[in-house]
Amino acid sequence: MKKILSLSLLLILSLSTFAQGKLRDNVYVKTNIFELSYSEKLEQPLWVKYTVQCPDGTASRTGMDFYTNDSIKTSDNKDYEKNVYDKGHMAPAADFNCTKEMLYQTFSYLNCSLQQQDLNRTTWRLLEVHERDLSKTNKKVEVEIVCVYTKNSIVLSSGATVPDAYYKTIKYGNKVEKYYFKNEKPTTTDYTKYLIK
Repeated sequence: MKKILSLSLLLILSLSTFAQGKLRDNVYVKTNIFELSYSEKLEQPLWVKYTVQCPDGTASRTGMDFYTNDSIKTSDNKDYEKNVYDKGHMAPAADFNCTKEMLYQTFSYLNCSLQQQDLNRTTWRLLEVHERDLSKTNKKVEVEIVCVYTKNSIVLSSGATVPDAYYKTIKYGNKVEKYYFKNEKPTTTDYTKYLIK
């Protein structure tokens, strides 16, 4: 009887562990610098919101690299090997370089997207500079990024899904700027060409 009870308990624990291992579509995360919704199935963020905090910060990112999360299945270094995708910060490191601790928080894979390298390094980066410039003359600059996925989104052999595109909304004062970028090599470095509102 004890063996049957032990075996039943083991089976229940195994089933419970399996159920807990099921990948989630939407995990909400809030930190002191950003909030987001993350898809364990896609291994990518669905959306990220933040407020620019350090437009003139000087903390150094030397030696920092992205890190995974123990309780949420994210992408990892393997997803970014031998392809055209950068580890694209959604909430930019340079917006939070007041302190090393704050800067380090931006290096979570929760805040990382498979972003086409030319987009990440040129037009997208320049738009991030723009939002920091805005924060120097406005009390509050709020940003929301929505990652777009479809049934045709690329799924890498490593398991992560590549976003098709991004909507980026910047709010300051009573103004709103909304941009749309396909996740591909941009045709220009002029981010204003991607303004849709």
